[in-house]
Amino acid sequence: MIEGLEIKQLKKHPDSRGYFLEIIRESDPFFGGFGQWSISKMVTGTIKAWHVHKIQTDYWFIAAGVVRVVFCDVREDSATYMNRVEYILGDDREPVVIKIPPGVAHGCKVLQGPALLSYITSHTYNPADEGRIPHGDEAIGYDWQYEAIK
Repeated sequence: MIEGLEIKQLKKHPDSRGYFLEIIRESDPFFGGFGQWSISKMVTGTIKAWHVHKIQTDYWFIAAGVVRVVFCDVREDSATYMNRVEYILGDDREPVVIKIPPGVAHGCKVLQGPALLSYITSHTYNPADEGRIPHGDEAIGYDWQYEAIK
């Protein structure tokens, strides 16, 4: 586990027309506030990693496709420093939204695309808060090329 990384299980409400899925409410204790809502469309094989923020919290939801999402705690003062966790999210998986706290590096690889990553951030985009770590960073030591079970 990673301190502060939270997963909220979602409930689909299917009917003959499709389904309804509520992701976050303003009153949800899981949610810490709204800054910006964005979407990223990615093709199969796309790797986006690593991003890390000083103050911003992200809320990630995979709306389509199958994506491996990976998190690494890079906060030196954290009890879970350098712990990594990964999840396979998207089509035909239990729907979840993931809360990513500041200081937790995050990235993804599209296993089956096109994929849609819909995400809310606690603050509007600020280049001074946008940290990047190379996807092959040796300290994190994560192999983005391996193929996980789809």
